[in-house]
Parts: sequence; C-alpha cells; structure tokens
Amino acid sequence: MKYSYISHLECPKCRKEFSYKLVQQLCVCGSPLLVQYDLDNLTKDLTKEDLKKRTNTLWRYHELLPVVEEDNILTLKEGMTPLLPLKGIGEVLQLPSLLLKDEGLIPSGSFKARGAAVGVSKAKELGVKELAMPTNGNAGAAWSLYCAKAGIKAHIVMPLDAPDITRKEVSISGAALYLVNGLISDAGKITAKMVKDNDYYDASTLKEPYRIEGKKTMGYEIVEQLDWEVPDVILYPTGGGVGLIGIYKALLELQSLGWIDKQLPRLVAVQAEGCAPIVKAFNEGKEESEFWSNSTTKAFGINVPKALGDFLVLHGIYETNGCAVAVSEVEIEQAQKLTAEKEGLYICPEGAATIAAAKILRESNWLEEDETVVCLNTGVGIKYPETVEVTATYLDKESFTY
Repeated sequence: MKYSYISHLECPKCRKEFSYKLVQQLCVCGSPLLVQYDLDNLTKDLTKEDLKKRTNTLWRYHELLPVVEEDNILTLKEGMTPLLPLKGIGEVLQLPSLLLKDEGLIPSGSFKARGAAVGVSKAKELGVKELAMPTNGNAGAAWSLYCAKAGIKAHIVMPLDAPDITRKEVSISGAALYLVNGLISDAGKITAKMVKDNDYYDASTLKEPYRIEGKKTMGYEIVEQLDWEVPDVILYPTGGGVGLIGIYKALLELQSLGWIDKQLPRLVAVQAEGCAPIVKAFNEGKEESEFWSNSTTKAFGINVPKALGDFLVLHGIYETNGCAVAVSEVEIEQAQKLTAEKEGLYICPEGAATIAAAKILRESNWLEEDETVVCLNTGVGIKYPETVEVTATYLDKESFTY
C-alpha cells in the first residue's frame, strides 16, 4: 500500500495536467493548480475504519495528502482539533446543534499550521532551499516555523500593521521578515519581484498547490468527528478562501470514496463589511470578484481585497447552495465577547465573524433551528490582544484595606 495516492496536478480552468514530481506554481493560463489522487485504487486499499488505529494528526489521512515519502514529513502534531458544542450561544441563537471547530489549539496558534505542515513537507521533498510569501500574519508565522524545522530559508513579506505577535513568531524562527506600509496585495507584489529576482519558490496563497491540501483536512476531520455524517452548514471566515476551497475539495473526495452520501453541507463564506469582495460577487451572481479598494477590518486575516482563488470559493458556494455574508466590526466584537462569556473561549476576530454570521442567518431563517451548523474558529484570540478593550476596576493600594 502506497503512502500517498497522488496522481497529478490539474488546472481547474483549462484542465491541463502537470507532474507532481517537479516544482509547479500556476498553470500557464494563470490559474492555481489542484492536486488529484488515484481514488479508484485507494477505495480498494483503505476504509474509514482503518483510520481508527492511527495517530490523531492530519497525517492520519496521508494517502490523500501529496507527500510521497514518509521521511519527508515535518510535523508538530498538527490536526484533530476539537469540534466543540456551543450550548450557551446555541440557546441565544436558537441553534441547539451549533458547533465550533477550534483551530486555536494547533501549533503556531492558527489553522495556518495545516497548510504549512503539508506545504513545507512537500517543498522539502521537491528540494526547495528558499521560499518567499506574503502574509497577513498567521500564515507567515506558521510557514516560518515549519521552514525552520525543514532547514528551508523563508522570506516573509507582511503589512506593517499585522499583529505584532505574528511578527515575533517570524523573527524568532530565523526567517527574513520584510514589513511594508500597505495591504496584503502590496506584500504580494513585493513577493512576486523577490521570486523573479532570486528564483525563490513562491509560497503565496494558491501559487503553490499544496497549502490547500493541508487546509482540506479540516473537512475530513469535521465529518469523521461527526461519525461520518455531514453537517448541514459550515461557516468559514474568508480572505484568500483556501480553507473553504479545501473543505469543499475534501467533501468531494470523501464522496468519491463512498464515505459520505451525495448531500453536501451548504458552505458559507464570511467576510467583514470593510472587505467583502466575495460577498459582493455572490450577491451579483458573478463567478469572480473585483478588487476591494481601501479595505479595512480588525479581523486582519480576512483583509484580502482580491483572492487569486475567488472563482473556486464562489464555485464551492454555488455548488452547495451556500451563501456569502458580510458582518460589521461591531458584530464581530459582540460575537467575540459572547463566545467568551457563554463558552469560555477566547477566539480570534475571524472566528468571531462566523458566529456573527450565524446570528444573521438564523434571524433571517436561512439557518433552521434543527440544523447542525459548524463555525470555523481559525486561531486563538490572544494573538490579537489589541482588538479587545479591557474593562476593570482600578484599586489604589494606599487606600485599600487588606
């Protein structure tokens, strides 16, 4: 039995095929490439019952991941994060089967560790020595740490106002950190020049095919944790949208394996009102988004004015009868506070956006009371200390009686 059943890379637009044995970036038509597997033969060799004996990391699904040789795997035991019932919030929203996939409990403190674990492992297998990428913070932090473990030099370009903690993660790992007074789109332009001038491996979102393979394992885990039943709805905070694309890809693969039925969850892309290109495109029935000028939101990870894979995000939404929702900064704040007060969970602003969106969709009856709804919390809240104002009573030690 093979360790990986990877067969080839394929362009979702022109269907051109590429070898996984060579470094590949975008298709000649400019589209991201997607990894394909020999699912027919895998169906004969693997059952979902086989997974019960395996380690609780994302590598339990190694046949459906792109690393061919086990020796090339770099792991910090990422994956199998908890799927938590939100009883308190469920009562407030009248959603008794509301669940949270909590990615805060993963190496580097965010779900970006999934993409980094698989992406860096494959880069190592391909012989990559140096890579470059733009980031809003968490991806750069995760890739820097995994690159340190792999012995790969990382060059990370980050907006100046990215969370300070993520800067420190990059810096302490030994990666080269570049700060730009601009947005992720500006960091992307600088990265492109670095790649061209220095022949670095371009690890930008969807410009290499393997980050998505790490992210898709969230979809496998959600279904496995629900005893191979799919939820009715999955809400995902959407910037570059790799996680949503990956979850949709995972669900299709599970269908092909015969491990789930034909009914897929409705996928919901959640964005902030200050940066909502996917929501605008969805509302207009378009297949691609337009660049969102002057974008801003405290949910920094979803401040992406134009995603390279926007057409894949929108395709996943349309094909599952899902939708796209924008939430306000106030609604994000309120949802973050509600989650801490009702559930004892300090989630990141991006994760809080999905709770806020669930509230909006429940009030409009798009979500029904008896449905199983999964919200994705993509990181731990303590990585964003500046987004929360402290409420306290200050005591004067001189006048206070002990």
